[in-house]
Amino acid sequence: MNIKPLADRVLVLPTAAEEKVGGIIIPDTAKEKPLRGRIVAAGNGTKDEQMVLKEGDEVLYGKYAGTELELDGTKYLIMRQSDVLAIIG
Repeated sequence: MNIKPLADRVLVLPTAAEEKVGGIIIPDTAKEKPLRGRIVAAGNGTKDEQMVLKEGDEVLYGKYAGTELELDGTKYLIMRQSDVLAIIG
């Protein structure tokens, strides 16, 4: 299935959380929600706000940003461009 975000929204594939820290395996319940990801798809922007993010950008976003969705067994976040804090790279 193919998703194309509308207006100023982007689809983000979160980076996997750390599995091990210093030899200690962290259970799923104690893992921090990742705050970093890769843009998989982006909308065209709005008449008031140009879309500056593009597919493939590595980004940082807020801890509670976006709405989680699962597509073909993969978890994504869909959020507004304004929820993205920075582009890495």
